[in-house]
Amino acid sequence: MTNEERRAALEAIIYAADEPATVEQLAAALDEEKLVVQASLDELVASYAVEERGIEVRAVAGGYKMYTKPQHHDVVRRFIKSLRPPLRLSMPALETLAVIAYKQPVTGPEISEIRGVNSSGVIATLLDKRLITTAGRKEVMGRPILYKSSKEFLMRFGLSDLEELPSLKEFEALAREALGSDEGVAPTESSDESVLDATREVPVSSNGDAGEQVVATAPEESVSESQSSAEEGAVEGDEQAHKSAAAGE
Repeated sequence: MTNEERRAALEAIIYAADEPATVEQLAAALDEEKLVVQASLDELVASYAVEERGIEVRAVAGGYKMYTKPQHHDVVRRFIKSLRPPLRLSMPALETLAVIAYKQPVTGPEISEIRGVNSSGVIATLLDKRLITTAGRKEVMGRPILYKSSKEFLMRFGLSDLEELPSLKEFEALAREALGSDEGVAPTESSDESVLDATREVPVSSNGDAGEQVVATAPEESVSESQSSAEEGAVEGDEQAHKSAAAGE
């Protein structure tokens, strides 16, 4: 296989792969030495780096994947948003994601302590969106689950590994870019996570229903009818008593 053929084959594989393709995977697919494949990869990356190309081959999450270039992000976002809604995160979810990214591995109680609120609902949302994953259990009392960022997180944020994480101050700007500009961050007031957190604060009775919040009360009309019936019964009873007394006399 010539170098040109090898570069073309690498380009095709990286384009077709859903996940970042590692050097080991590419070398196995081409049945070539890793050093030879790496040299061809470097040439491929350089060929896409020229100004005329709209996409680039980027080293990310331990492998190689194709991405649109930053100068074309706006037009690409407009096109993508016309096809499907963007991945939306509320500010509580973004805060929780930042805590996990910079403190990982970290437990749910530790996350809640840092944020000052119950984060169970937000963690569930991040798991559903595959931005975080479990990392075993912490060897302390109760053995709580540990959480860490996922490969999907690295891909979304365009990072090759966690060492490329920016400062906390820069994280929000990076998140807005990765998740679709300002529109990728949902308002806190209407977020699903806020609703879930609020729900977890409602006391629950022994039969599984929400306690304290639901009080069984009879309709006002029914109460009035019952009172009227009772009063009418009392009047009838008094009349019967008077008649009996009169008959006795």
